[in-house]
Amino acid sequence: MENIRGLSIFDIIGPIMVGPSSSHTAGAVRLGLVARSIFGEQPQSALIELHGSFAETGRGHGTDRALVAGLLGLEPSDERIPMSFELARDCGLHFQFQDVDLGESQHPNTVHFILSSADRKMEITGSSVGGGMITVTRLDGFPVNLTAEFETLLIVGEDRPGTINAITARLYEEHINVAFFNVARDQRGGQAIMIIETDDTIPGGLVEYFKTFPWVHAVRRILRLKE
Repeated sequence: MENIRGLSIFDIIGPIMVGPSSSHTAGAVRLGLVARSIFGEQPQSALIELHGSFAETGRGHGTDRALVAGLLGLEPSDERIPMSFELARDCGLHFQFQDVDLGESQHPNTVHFILSSADRKMEITGSSVGGGMITVTRLDGFPVNLTAEFETLLIVGEDRPGTINAITARLYEEHINVAFFNVARDQRGGQAIMIIETDDTIPGGLVEYFKTFPWVHAVRRILRLKE
């Protein structure tokens, strides 16, 4: 398959998916996919800031196309990845890239998304850590640890007494086993983010149930990434 620039699908995906640079393609697509899931929909605009080797060599490996493909909801094996720029324009996704220095503490394959729609904006930072594996490290300024290796429930709400118990009690009632549980907050009584990774499937009805809690601002179900 050839795209309009004359690049074969195997130039972009084939050797990189199975070679030592899979982090620049498969991992990049997955970062886009998870960012889209966290945002809750396809954004209308995306500023994509590239750090380290993503900035230095990523474009040559197709990282830029892979990140946009993920934001569009494409999987790492999708043959349309090389055409993601054109697809994005057709779908109304406006995007731009910028090289940045996020500091030495960041993994060299790191991207910072600034995603926007008509009424909201979100910042997501994540890294492709090798072999197609990823980790999201910051969400709207909060330090987090989200890998999408498990089905994940992301809950943003107010920091109130009893919130963790209310969530975990309901998960227990649904016989959902929690693999990892992480909470971050900006200050006591301020905004908090819960990241709950589970061994079991999270039913859509449970997501809607948690949205009814008066202290909850947003709930996202992030599906486990395909291997």
